[in-house]
Amino acid sequence: MLFKQLFDQETWTYTYLIADPISKEAVLIDPVNTHIDAYIALLETQGLQLKYTLETHVHADHITASGLLRQRLGSQTGVSQLCGATTADIQIQDGDVFEFAAGEQIKVIATPGHTSGSISYCWRDRLFTGDSLLIGGCGRTDFQGGDAGAQYDSITQRLFTLPDETLVYPGHDYQQRWVSSIVQERTTNPRLAGKSREQFIDIMNNLNLPKPRLIDEAVPANRYCGLDENERQDAVALRDEQPLRITTKTEDLVTAAKQQVTEVDVVKAKQLLAEGHIVLVDTREESEYAAGHIEGALLLPRGVLEFKIGSIPELADKGKSVLIYCRTGGRSALASLTMQQLGYTNVLSMAGGFEAWKNI
Repeated sequence: MLFKQLFDQETWTYTYLIADPISKEAVLIDPVNTHIDAYIALLETQGLQLKYTLETHVHADHITASGLLRQRLGSQTGVSQLCGATTADIQIQDGDVFEFAAGEQIKVIATPGHTSGSISYCWRDRLFTGDSLLIGGCGRTDFQGGDAGAQYDSITQRLFTLPDETLVYPGHDYQQRWVSSIVQERTTNPRLAGKSREQFIDIMNNLNLPKPRLIDEAVPANRYCGLDENERQDAVALRDEQPLRITTKTEDLVTAAKQQVTEVDVVKAKQLLAEGHIVLVDTREESEYAAGHIEGALLLPRGVLEFKIGSIPELADKGKSVLIYCRTGGRSALASLTMQQLGYTNVLSMAGGFEAWKNI
């Protein structure tokens, strides 16, 4: 098998290539958009066909190349179903197995904590941990639904129970270290070794790190597999207008969200808005909003909801009534569920979205 660890010096990001020189099938984990030409050149030099691009989470420090690789090479994109990247081909769940070549398997281990959708991948004796577990550290937990307690549980109960000799390949390293092992991290990682869950939470809650430089650009883009504004619009249109293109897991994700939120039709929505005392939120992209929106709607795209919501004065009161809409109702259901998880107690999703609004 062919294995390469690639490095982006600008963001200190590791990308991993796994490939079979016989079948020519290849997999990339956490590709960076600024290196897409280098990836394609490497694949062509080795005569490889890219089957999957897999993400460990929705990144805040770089933009993924997965969407562009899908466009140029036809590979499938995979992101955790908890990340909200609904344009990905595969909504990954804990325990999924990606098969390629002759009997090769990449196994999915859910490791929430750095973000709610963080996952690790295990291939043979190698573990690709993204930002969940770093060499001598771990990813921060103060944005994107991070949870220090969940991260401690993920690392100690799931990753540290793997064989001692399992090699740990992280998503980043800032000291030019390339690989570690489970036994090394379990016994020497200063944030984890000998630390109780309460001690770890205290450490993580007091890091006081600066905001990631690219977060406002990277997270929204990565929710669309790294595609730019125009490409995102095309992806959304394909999803909304050709639902058969959505993977079953994505359909299940939207269906599950609708079962957990309260939907109202357009007639009821207009009644509520006429009565007042409700915040109207448009969760589409900026270009969609600019092309037409409901008067008085606040723009809060689904891709930036978690870390933009705190800066909107109208949403400071989590008990206030909120009505959310999108194009046809799928994104608004997901956004409503996210807001519920953030503690908002009276959130409504408008069934049918802006398309239905225009028709009544």
